[in-house]
Amino acid sequence: MTGRARVNGVDLYCEVVGEGEPLVLVHGSWVDHETWRRVVPRLAQSFRVLVYDRRGHSRSERPPGQGSRRQDEDDLASLIEILGAPAHVAANSFGASTALGLATRRPELLRSLSAHEPPLMGIVGDEDRQLRPVLRAMEAALDGVLAALRAGEDRAGAQRFVDDVAVGPGGWEYMPERFRRTITANAPTFADEHGDPDWARLDLARLDGFPGPALLTFGSESPPWFPVIVGKLATALGGRARMRTLVGDGHVPHLTHPDRYADDLTAFIRSAAM
Repeated sequence: MTGRARVNGVDLYCEVVGEGEPLVLVHGSWVDHETWRRVVPRLAQSFRVLVYDRRGHSRSERPPGQGSRRQDEDDLASLIEILGAPAHVAANSFGASTALGLATRRPELLRSLSAHEPPLMGIVGDEDRQLRPVLRAMEAALDGVLAALRAGEDRAGAQRFVDDVAVGPGGWEYMPERFRRTITANAPTFADEHGDPDWARLDLARLDGFPGPALLTFGSESPPWFPVIVGKLATALGGRARMRTLVGDGHVPHLTHPDRYADDLTAFIRSAAM
C-alpha cells in the first residue's frame, strides 16, 4: 500500500508492505523514507512494515510555524494506531529521539523499541567533562550549518552538515546527486527542529516507565558522545534494555550494512517476544 495519511492536521506520505506483526521505521533528519529502502524487503518477510516521511520531509506536508518533536511523536502515535497498536518501532537519529519521546508518553503503543544513536545531547551532564571539547566543536559546526540555513542558503548548509558534522571533509563531493537534492530539500525542516527548545531533551524518569524491551545501539565509527547518550538511556530502562555496539558502522547502519541490520532487528524482535 502506498498513499497518504491525514494525521494531526498534516498529510504524511507512507508505504506499507509485508505481512505479520506491525513494524514502523522512523527516519532521521534531512532524509526521508527512502533511507530504509535497503532493509524493507528483508523485514517485510517477517513483518507488516510501515515507512513514512516525517512532517516537513520530502513528500509529506510542511506546515508553517515553529514545529516541535512532540508533534512528530504525535504523528508516530497516530500512524501506529492506524497500522495496529501496539507496534514494534525501529528508529534512527532524530527519529530515535522521536520514538523514545513517545515511549515516555504513550508506552502502551510500542511493543518493542530499537533506537540507534538518538542525538539527545540534553541528557549529557556536566559530569561527562571529557566530552565537553568535542561537544563544543560539534555545536560550533552546527551553528555554522544553522546560520547558512537561516540565511536561505539551503544547499550550502546541507553541504556544511555533511562535511563538518555527519560524514567528514569530502563527504558531499562523493555523495550521489539525488541524495544531495533530498538533503537540500529537507534542510529547512532541520533548522525548524533545532528551533524547538526541547529537541535534545528527554525525561529519563518517565522513560523508566516504559515496560517493553528495547535495543539501544551505536556505531563503533560514530562520535564519542553517542555511547554516553545510549548508556544513559540503558541505565534509565534498566534490565529491559539491551545495549550494543555495531562494529564497523556509523550513524546509518541500515545503509552501510542493510542485511545485517535487518537480521539483527528481526532477531531482537523475535527474542523479545519469547
